[in-house]
Amino acid sequence: MFARAFRVRANTNIKGSDRRKLRSDVAAAFPTLSPEQLAELIPNKEELNVIKIYSHKGEAITVYMNHRNPILFEVEKVLYPTVYTLWVYPDLLPAFATWPPVLQKLAGGADLMLPGVVVPSSGLPQVQRGTLCAVTLLGNRAPVAVGVATMSTEEMLAAGMKGKGFAVLHTHLDHLWEYGDKSSPPTLAPLVTDSAAKESAGDEEELQGKEPGSSCCPEPEQHVDVRDLSLKDRDTGAELLGQEELHESRAAEPAEDASTEDPQEAEDSRTPQEQMDALFNQCFFHALKCKVKKSDLPLLTSTFLGSHMFSCCPAGKQLDIKKSSYKKFSKFLQCMQHQKILQVKELTKGVESIVDVDWKHPDIKAFAVPEGFSPASAAQDSKSEDREQVYHAPEIIPLYGVSTKMIPLFQESGHRKGSILSSSEVRNIIINYVKSNELVDETNKNFVKVNAILCDCLLDKSEQDEISHLKWDELLSRCLERLQPLHQVTFFGQEPVVRKGNIEPIDISIAQRSSNKKVTIIKNLELYGLDPQSVANTLQQKVQASASITPAPGAKDRVQVQIQGNQIHHLAKILLDEYQLPRKYIQGLDKAPKLGRKK
Repeated sequence: MFARAFRVRANTNIKGSDRRKLRSDVAAAFPTLSPEQLAELIPNKEELNVIKIYSHKGEAITVYMNHRNPILFEVEKVLYPTVYTLWVYPDLLPAFATWPPVLQKLAGGADLMLPGVVVPSSGLPQVQRGTLCAVTLLGNRAPVAVGVATMSTEEMLAAGMKGKGFAVLHTHLDHLWEYGDKSSPPTLAPLVTDSAAKESAGDEEELQGKEPGSSCCPEPEQHVDVRDLSLKDRDTGAELLGQEELHESRAAEPAEDASTEDPQEAEDSRTPQEQMDALFNQCFFHALKCKVKKSDLPLLTSTFLGSHMFSCCPAGKQLDIKKSSYKKFSKFLQCMQHQKILQVKELTKGVESIVDVDWKHPDIKAFAVPEGFSPASAAQDSKSEDREQVYHAPEIIPLYGVSTKMIPLFQESGHRKGSILSSSEVRNIIINYVKSNELVDETNKNFVKVNAILCDCLLDKSEQDEISHLKWDELLSRCLERLQPLHQVTFFGQEPVVRKGNIEPIDISIAQRSSNKKVTIIKNLELYGLDPQSVANTLQQKVQASASITPAPGAKDRVQVQIQGNQIHHLAKILLDEYQLPRKYIQGLDKAPKLGRKK
């Protein structure tokens, strides 16, 4: 229903009698809500708005907003909760679990087919045809979709869990969700208690699904082939048929045939998270066995990941710790340290290093180097690995967020506080606003008349009585200055990331040390995907001067490179010529020593 954009037609505040009627309707629709929960959901005094919208199919939908988030929507006089409401009251509706990769299909407008429903050992919830249900992802009780059951639980089981199970109305990541604060689902543990869940609270997320007495490394969960999930797209009518027949034929085969299954197929049957965990384990043991020598220790953990593990990654695959169950590389190393494979210490504040490796550990000795890698030559090439790796400069795009003061200027175009826009989008919005309000000066089209909204948004108090016209360029520059600065960074092979503020440039400075010696200090390399240790090694080899890595003052989790002498000329060649970084993102190149004329 909300897979495509909708049109907003009205936005009004709900008053007393209408608010009481809404609370009564919600109590009738969801009788499990307590009076306290009803008062929290439909408050007496806080702002509560109602919005009339139309879907791309022309359906009239009423949306109720609380705290700037959609909490309920009404279609044909039937109330439905949004995912924002279900995250606060996760047990409001009977819930059915599915696999994480299915969410993208649901958000794109697909219905949930029964082969994609996970049947727990305790059985499915008992529902009737037409019952409003929630959809969750395996391992997290926070709902990610709202739908209506197309058959009862008995009919689902009688059909062999085949066919369409739920007509999905609204999901996390759809356009209705985007109309709120775009927050992510909370992590809510399943109601079934786990006897193994006795670990510290900080590690609960990383340790879910582990067996009692196991190590802190995640064990593979129940395998499922995502290709077998059958989904039907409502908009296109195209159905992605499942492969139930294939499963049945496999189940009928003798047990010995299973042992001859293609290893690639077995790997594909794992969830993406399990595959990433396995890839990290493979690259970890490969790097220890073939890349790292005892003389390399102590070794920065960032260097071990960026220079050694990355080089062990098979072609066509990419390590991404965020897609693993560990979420942080430090958690992964803690797991390996727990197994006594290596030892990690914080030698300097904020900078962790690998100080010891047990190369006689059974897991390292048992690891077989994948085909296509030479274990004999790999260790010899580890020193030159930094230079051999191809670096791709990130794509950086400045963006702008609508601030509170600028809302009146942008709400006419359908934007609100927090909306993210590019500079060209801002320019088009301002031009359209000026033309639609007939603010272009009749006598000189290079000037724009300042109306009340432009005055409040773009002029300081001291200017409001003096300025009545602005040039187009000044109008646009003032607008950009008053929007919240953001920037989008896209690293090679990764999804774009939007961050607040302007990106900090790579900062190069010269400092004086004892005996009148100068050193070059380089900061913020990590923001551009550069490994400080790799840059230090490259510089050290080029200029034959000692280089070191130290914590960056005032910057948490960042380090700086320090090398003897004024090496800005050499550094400029590396950053500009080899790494192809734009000059505007490098600060301090003007401090290079002036080259005197040779006599």
